[in-house]
Amino acid sequence: MKGLYVLMEGAYHTIYGENEREDISKLVDIYAPLQERQSIAENPSILHDAEVIFTGWGGPLLNETFLSNAPNLKAVFYGAGSIKRCVTDAFWGRDILITSAFAANAIPVAEYTLSQILFCLKRGWHYANKTKNDGTYIMGMNMLDYVPGAYRSTVGIISLGMIGRKVCELLKPFDVQVIAYDPFVSGEVARKLNVKLCTLEEVFENADVVSLHTPLLKETENMISGEHFKAMKPSSSFINTSRGAVVKESEMIEVLKERTDIQAVLDVTHPEPPVEGSPLYTLPNVVLTPHIAGSMGGECNRMGRYMVEELERYIKGEPLRWAISKEKATTLA
Repeated sequence: MKGLYVLMEGAYHTIYGENEREDISKLVDIYAPLQERQSIAENPSILHDAEVIFTGWGGPLLNETFLSNAPNLKAVFYGAGSIKRCVTDAFWGRDILITSAFAANAIPVAEYTLSQILFCLKRGWHYANKTKNDGTYIMGMNMLDYVPGAYRSTVGIISLGMIGRKVCELLKPFDVQVIAYDPFVSGEVARKLNVKLCTLEEVFENADVVSLHTPLLKETENMISGEHFKAMKPSSSFINTSRGAVVKESEMIEVLKERTDIQAVLDVTHPEPPVEGSPLYTLPNVVLTPHIAGSMGGECNRMGRYMVEELERYIKGEPLRWAISKEKATTLA
C-alpha cells in the first residue's frame, strides 16, 4: 500500500513522532518525502499513486483539484481534531474514508478542564490575582470571600459530547454534584455519567462552576448571553474550552465588569486572539490562556498513535473506530 504524509513540516514532527512513523513505515510504502501544500501545488502528479494520506494541521484542502490528482486515494488519516477546514463537497462525493484524532485531542481538553474546575472551586485565580495586585497575603479565617470548595459543590457542564462526557467521568472521584444541559442526551446516558440534566438557565443559576463544551454550529452561535452570566451564583466561575463564538462576548464582558465576584477562565475567544484593547486583557476577573487546552507538546504524539491504530484496523478490514461521516463532521468542534 502506497502512502504520503501531506501536512506542515512542524505538524509532521509534532504529531507523527519517531515511533509512529516507524510503525506506519512497516505497513505502508511511504514513497516520497513529506509533502506540504506548496510542494503539492508545484508537483501535483506526486499524488497519483497515493492510496492513503497521513495529514493534520496545515494539511491540504481535499477539493476537486486535489482529488483529481489522487485517483487512487482510498483513505485519509487526519492526525488532529476537526476536519471542517480540509473537507469539501467534492470529497464527500468520492468513496474515500476519513478518520480523525479528535478523540485523542479530547483527552487533554478534559484534563485541562478538570484542573480549572478544581482550581476555580478554590477560587484560586481570584486569590492569586488579589495577592499579586494588592501586594497582600490573606490567610485562613481572614479570607472573607466565599470559597465553594470541592465538597458538595455543584459543577455545571454545557453539552455532553465527547469532551463533556470525559469531564464528567474525571469528576466521578470527587465529592461534587454534576448537572448538565444537553437536549440531545437521554436520561439513561445521564444516569451512567452520574449527571442531573437541567435547562441551560438552571445550570447557570445553580452551578459553582460552569464549563462550556458546545461545538460551534449555526444553531449554537451566541447561545450564551449576558443574562446567563447575570444569573450566576455569587463567587462562581465560568470556563470556556469550546469556541468563543458560542458566547455573546460583549454581553459577557459587561456583566464581568459589574459582577467582579465571577471568575472567567477563557481558553478560547471570538475573535481569537481578542482585538487589541479588549477588556478581556485587563479585567481582573478574567484569565486568558492562548488555546492551550488541546494537544500540546508530547500530547500530540497521542494523535499520531490514534492514526497508527486506525491504520492497523484499516489494513485488517475492520471498521475504523474514529471514522467521520459528512453528518458527523458538522457536529465536531
